[in-house]
Amino acid sequence: MNIQFNGKVAVITGGSTGIGAATAIQYAESGGKIVIGDINELDGKETVKLIQKKGGDALFCKTDVTKEDEVINLMKRAEDTYGRIDTLVTSAGILEGASVRIEDFDEGTFDSVIDVNLKGTFFAIKHAAPIMGKTEGGVILCIASGAGIHGGSSSIAYASSKGGVNGLVMTAAGHVSSYNVRMHTICPGGLATPLKLGQIAQSARRDGHDPDQAVENALKSLADPAGVARVLTFLASDEGSYVRGLISTR
Repeated sequence: MNIQFNGKVAVITGGSTGIGAATAIQYAESGGKIVIGDINELDGKETVKLIQKKGGDALFCKTDVTKEDEVINLMKRAEDTYGRIDTLVTSAGILEGASVRIEDFDEGTFDSVIDVNLKGTFFAIKHAAPIMGKTEGGVILCIASGAGIHGGSSSIAYASSKGGVNGLVMTAAGHVSSYNVRMHTICPGGLATPLKLGQIAQSARRDGHDPDQAVENALKSLADPAGVARVLTFLASDEGSYVRGLISTR
């Protein structure tokens, strides 16, 4: 299937690494223009350079998704530069408090995870959808996790935030439909992302194991984020318009 996004614009939060970066590259290779919003400036600019080296069109806008004014600026930058937003991918996320029991879980850690993963998603949807409505509408793809739907996360806060993302999408979908915007919750499986590998290394250190060896072992079973990027690219396309609801991947 030859998906084309010529003239289409995607804003990707958390687009510096992992699923976000892989999706930015895939979308750009299909002809789309990319705006990456991330607090990670170094990797974000490297992802933009990679896209541009391949002939794509992309820019980086440093964005802390927990700050509404910075999210507003991100969406305005996309509209001012390219005149529209067609796709929003909310992949900015953190995982903290792995393997900490609920009675020992720190309030500050819980709040920081909720702020990035859930509130950051809320801000992005809130300020992207009206811009999408000025043109033909669009697609919003929110990265959650099976941990928030089926359980099994190592972190109370992470699972709570990702379950919240699913609830947010189910509710917000009715709100943004007036802008001709469709939404999906995406629940990826185990992927070789910096977030996942960092959690594995942290848990290994806590348990007195070699973190490098733990990561090496994990890489044998973790999937490539590029596979999820292909799914997201399909969902953002007209060919994906018949799909509805929550999507689970490897």
